[in-house]
Amino acid sequence: MTANAEIVGTLPTEKFSSQLKSFGISPSKVHRNLTVDQMVELAVKREEGVINSTGSLSVNTGKYTGRSPDDRFIVYDDKTHDTIDWGKINHQFPSGKFEKILEKMKAFVDNKELFVFDGFVGADPETRLPIRVINDHVWQNLFARNLFIRPTDSELENHEPEFTIMCINDFTAVPEIDGTRTDVFILIDLTRKIVLIGGTQYAGEMKKSMFGVMNFLLPDRNIFPMHCSANIGEKGDTALFFGLSGTGKTTLSADPNRKLIGDDEHGWSDNGTFNFEGGCYAKCINLSQEAEPEIWNAIKPGAVLENVVLSNDDKKTPDYDDNSITENTRVAYPLDYIPGAVIPSVGGNPRVIVFLTADALGVLPPVSRLTKEGAMYHFMSGYTSKLAGTERGIKEPKSVFSECFGAPFMPRPASVYAKLLGEKINQHNTVVYLVNTGWSGGPYGVGKRIKIKYSRAMVTAALSGALDIVKYRHDDLFNVDIPMEVDGVPSDVLDPKNTWIDKDSYDLSAKKLAQMFVENFKKFEGVSPEIVDAGPKIQQ
Repeated sequence: MTANAEIVGTLPTEKFSSQLKSFGISPSKVHRNLTVDQMVELAVKREEGVINSTGSLSVNTGKYTGRSPDDRFIVYDDKTHDTIDWGKINHQFPSGKFEKILEKMKAFVDNKELFVFDGFVGADPETRLPIRVINDHVWQNLFARNLFIRPTDSELENHEPEFTIMCINDFTAVPEIDGTRTDVFILIDLTRKIVLIGGTQYAGEMKKSMFGVMNFLLPDRNIFPMHCSANIGEKGDTALFFGLSGTGKTTLSADPNRKLIGDDEHGWSDNGTFNFEGGCYAKCINLSQEAEPEIWNAIKPGAVLENVVLSNDDKKTPDYDDNSITENTRVAYPLDYIPGAVIPSVGGNPRVIVFLTADALGVLPPVSRLTKEGAMYHFMSGYTSKLAGTERGIKEPKSVFSECFGAPFMPRPASVYAKLLGEKINQHNTVVYLVNTGWSGGPYGVGKRIKIKYSRAMVTAALSGALDIVKYRHDDLFNVDIPMEVDGVPSDVLDPKNTWIDKDSYDLSAKKLAQMFVENFKKFEGVSPEIVDAGPKIQQ
């Protein structure tokens, strides 16, 4: 650091100064772990955002209102060349090019004002990852404070970051020189233990980059990293909910009789389940107090509201129904803004796992029980439908397969994560259910979305143990066991064929989906016959 550099904020220790100097940056002023009030005041002063009628900070992320997956790269080196599942999702980046961009970014922040958050990823003290986040915008540092796990004063005094995220919004790449695809880049170096982000103000890149890092690191420690929500019952029973956007993961895991552990990223170790994060990054589009009171009430001072239009009348009142900026409006807030949230956000070994899917073809049973091998098969498949509003350009549901219910964030081959899932199921006798929250009575456009009250009843029955004692019938095509009765759900709803007027059309659509499963699974190499045989069976 330069001799005249000023350090302000919490515990400006000599150790911290020495760490920055070793990292090789020379800012004029560094704000470290500021309080929420300090950051909000600075954000307004620097015209990075405004205080809206809820008291939260409203910001606009500019050109980029979502992740840029095609601009995300992982450095290709001895550590990653045969451990990463390289392809359409995980793109290679040369180590030498990374080093050059890192040096350019360090030079770019020379004599500039920076904001630093020191904290952790992972609520389990035995397995958490100490991190440092360096930003050139104070509101992004507030986002990091809300989303990652905040340290105590004593932890901060002795903080030694193992991973550094350098997110400099105002620095852009030159593709023909730097080797990036565009001027935006998200570069992950698992050897240097550095993440570089530039050219985009979308704060979710920081969150998801560290999710990808944890998903790479934890399997080597026999910890299962998961893209799921988690809650815990009054008797201490933990449940996990896997599912892509639009399947009901957040809605169905929000239960007044259960406490939230976390809504998105978790690990499963020998100690049990733990949240990676210290906050939530919730969608706001069409948000209402009646439908989602917990999120609504969390939008208060200290929260960060992203890309939500403020009403024309007073320019202060959020209009959650206005998608003129983006469908992907968001709010970032700390976990303790949710009443009854579990803090520290850890739970036991899950008794029940729920895989959520939204089948737009209307043929999957609304609830079915999976064997261990069936769970591994469906976990690797990650079948659902992309729904309107979940991704730019999606106007109607489209069937997709996303490995491990989170392919964009899983750097290792799907089989690595599936193996861990199978081992955990065996070790803890965990029961896995596949719950379809999609269509019934026909495909999208003909049938109707399964009533949320039915889905809730099925999940409640699964978590309470009621589904442990009912009779099941085996579906030969999809190779799953379907309960004959679920309290609160009409019996004809449990068999999707019964809800179709045209039974022949159902048979054709069901065989079509089964064939899609089989064709998709062919891409996985070296999978045991037991797992392959647990999938749908094409009947000749």
